[in-house]
Amino acid sequence: MSPPGTASPGAASPGHASSGAGEPAAADWQALGTQVWLLVTDPGQLAEARRLLEADLTAVDQACSRFRPDSELMRLDTDGPGPASTVEVSPLLAESIAVALHAARMTDGDVDPTVADAMSDLGYDRDFSLLPAVGPPVRLTVRAVPGWRQVGLDEQARRLTLPRGVHLDLGATAKAWAADRAASRLAGALGCGVLVGLGGDIAVAGPPPPGGWRIRVQDITGRPEDPPEGPAAVVAIREGGLATSSTTARRWRRGGDVLHHILDPRTGLPASVHWRTVSVAAASCVDANTASTAAIIRGPQALDWLSNLGLPARLVDAAGTVRTVGGWPAETH
Repeated sequence: MSPPGTASPGAASPGHASSGAGEPAAADWQALGTQVWLLVTDPGQLAEARRLLEADLTAVDQACSRFRPDSELMRLDTDGPGPASTVEVSPLLAESIAVALHAARMTDGDVDPTVADAMSDLGYDRDFSLLPAVGPPVRLTVRAVPGWRQVGLDEQARRLTLPRGVHLDLGATAKAWAADRAASRLAGALGCGVLVGLGGDIAVAGPPPPGGWRIRVQDITGRPEDPPEGPAAVVAIREGGLATSSTTARRWRRGGDVLHHILDPRTGLPASVHWRTVSVAAASCVDANTASTAAIIRGPQALDWLSNLGLPARLVDAAGTVRTVGGWPAETH
């Protein structure tokens, strides 16, 4: 996601939406290793909305980050003696893990939180902004990740059980979940419409602007004041969320191999690039993100799968051909 009214590769971005008293107020900054966009329908609430959102994102980062050695997730000890370890976790981490396991269940394991070690083996072992774009070769070994069914979570008691040596990466769902959580919390606290965008994940809550929140989705980076380069779609959402997953964003080269961050859990390697981007609208941002990520992994089978789910989606293949299902609006040029 990039500034309101534009989109970077693999991202959807909030567009300017007109209201009776003028456009929603907006702020943007960096957090969780990505671009953050905040829009509110009551401009007088923007400063307080930003304060609340910054606090929410800090809490999520401290609980769930794979790139902070002091995060609660990274302090989980699964390398000790015995076949498994069981620990009590915070409410925030427990909720985030529960969301990740639900995504795995709903996608038959396409979106799996046990990809952490496979991701590190491919070189993605730090915040992406610190990741060298080019590096020495890595051994690409086909092997299935440990699998989400090995993760035990008692949500009520907040007790997590992990087999020895299994580590979690919540990146496939945590940002979308954080966007949903924050948008709902801010709308409830401030009594106005709120849009929260984190990377390619957008969540809205509260009363929307007239006509809904307008979001422009495209595949080539652009500024909000510039016309889109190549095919694009402007959609309006009034509730729920919209997410885009991409094989063209978060790419790096190791030796002669170009790698990306969406792994197929069955191989532990980047998914085959049938789609360069998939955008999905759903009842929540985390549902949209789960579907868009799984669609990348499912390749050509994603069209029927998304259609059967009844989800509006836009899929762009490696050659740039746009396919839509579920009533996604026509492209603009």
